[in-house]
Amino acid sequence: MELSTAWLEWLVQGAGYELMLFASVGILLIGLDDLFFDALWLGTRGGAPDAMRGTGLLPGRFAVFLPAWDEHQILSATLRRALAAWEGEDIRIYIGCYPNDAATLFAISPLVARDRRLRLVVSERDGPTTKGDNLNGLWAAMGEDERAEGFRFAAIVLHDAEDHVHPREIALYRRHLADCAMVQIPVVPIIAPGARWIGGHYGDEFAEAHGKEMVVRSRLGMPLPSAGVGCAMTRHTLALLAIDRGGEPFRCNSLTEDYEIGMLIGAYGLRARFVDCVGPEGSRIVSRGAFPGRADAAVRQKARWIAGIALAGWDHLGWPGSRLRAGGVEPGRLWMARWMLWRDRRAPLAALVLLAAYAGLLLTVFGWAGQALLGWSAIDVGEGTAMLLALNAMLLMWRLAMRSLFAARCYGWREGVRAVPRAFVANVMAILAARRAMTIYWRMLRSGEVVWDKTEHRECETASDGADAVAVVAVAR
Repeated sequence: MELSTAWLEWLVQGAGYELMLFASVGILLIGLDDLFFDALWLGTRGGAPDAMRGTGLLPGRFAVFLPAWDEHQILSATLRRALAAWEGEDIRIYIGCYPNDAATLFAISPLVARDRRLRLVVSERDGPTTKGDNLNGLWAAMGEDERAEGFRFAAIVLHDAEDHVHPREIALYRRHLADCAMVQIPVVPIIAPGARWIGGHYGDEFAEAHGKEMVVRSRLGMPLPSAGVGCAMTRHTLALLAIDRGGEPFRCNSLTEDYEIGMLIGAYGLRARFVDCVGPEGSRIVSRGAFPGRADAAVRQKARWIAGIALAGWDHLGWPGSRLRAGGVEPGRLWMARWMLWRDRRAPLAALVLLAAYAGLLLTVFGWAGQALLGWSAIDVGEGTAMLLALNAMLLMWRLAMRSLFAARCYGWREGVRAVPRAFVANVMAILAARRAMTIYWRMLRSGEVVWDKTEHRECETASDGADAVAVVAVAR
């Protein structure tokens, strides 16, 4: 009995201490990384607001690309909202569907028949293929319309089938695309009352990412990742990427073609801008949309992002080097661009550190129980380790305060308070998603195939406190 107890003591306390030490070093490095970025955000806040920029207006018709697969439950409502919001705007909405998706085709056909601003594009292949492939089909259809009608579109706007667009969105793009290649507006996840914990953590993350991360990148002139929604690019910009890729601007074998296209625009030295401003009527010009409210759906979606950005994106984009210099990035700013890219790709490492931290914490609790019940000796962590833990505790408090601040700014003080316990939910989702992302990436390498692993959406009539007047719940197939 004593031998087995000694073995258990060695396993629990020894492994717990090593995991705690590994996690503490990792948390310190990631925490300092975030702290330095927070300092950049604070240090650049005195710059001119994005809403005051723009030297003119971009004339011409805008094409709106909206890829869809199995979206019969919500697509009609989305199109009606967009057509009503953009009444009077010179736009044409291209809807990409598949011949084997009869439900979606039947759902939107009456709308397409009645409104000339809608253009249905049915793929030659059965779906789902990939979102990039769907978007390339819309690009080709737009080109056919240009040749047939004898004009050129001025810009292309990207949206998803569940988005709630803003009435002033097109006007904002016209103002800023006059002197830059791409414009991204904030994405605000809709937090449904019945999904405040799983769905709510998306709101916390986007509130901070689009309230700080994208703002700093835009102010520093760094490459901006496109969110794939609430994003507009000039036609010339997409044409340049199409020439570079043999006629198709979007990568077909990517899970995050939107992210990659934004980074490539920066690699060419073209100007991109993140614009967070308020319209004349006083509402913030953002793209609202549904995000998963169930754990399995959230894991699937975030795994797709991690696999596409941190793993496959590394293969597709590499690291900034000679190409960025050729695009006009000064050598002195090259490391800044690499640092931003590292922040995008650190998710698998951060998940490993979080897993070690939670495992170490659990084993530490077991160790305390063993000391109280079985007489195990306490581990001397040492002065250096104690200081490391204290420093990490301060960094954690700072990180939670920042998360709460941005959530409160976007959704109100109640969601700001909820953001603190929701950080644990976000960490669990990150760990599970990183594990699934590794599996997805391994399958991609072995098979060479990429499939549109998307989220299914459905409309519901709910309300949330704060800025959202309507909510959409997302569930996974």
